[in-house]
Amino acid sequence: MLPKSNRISRRILVADDDPIMVRVVTRVLTDAGYSVVVARDGREAYRVLQHDADFSAALVDMQMPHLQGIDIIRYMRTEKRLLRIPVVMMTANQNLNVQGESFAAGATAFLLKPFTTQNVQTILRLIGSTEAAQAPA
Repeated sequence: MLPKSNRISRRILVADDDPIMVRVVTRVLTDAGYSVVVARDGREAYRVLQHDADFSAALVDMQMPHLQGIDIIRYMRTEKRLLRIPVVMMTANQNLNVQGESFAAGATAFLLKPFTTQNVQTILRLIGSTEAAQAPA
């Protein structure tokens, strides 16, 4: 067995204040074999990430109470232990500036709400290719 630091996690952080969105995303992710850690607002996501970096990815809503998704991404990109985690920004805001700001902050992918199961599966393929690139030889 690989030491914990060299194993690839099958956990995904989902940070969103919309319970329906959390339920939908959690279902797709668990069906794909991931376990999901849910944060119901930006502050909770921040607290989780302060103590836990064992995630395959993070899906973060742009607009949440206490801390915005972009703030979570910026935090993740300043912490060495969180740098390897792909971050997907989720939002219903169709403004192209929001997408640009997300990528500038360090988002790996952008998921426009409402999205389909196929959209989430595409993101999972991206995460899977990231995991394969990180796996020790």
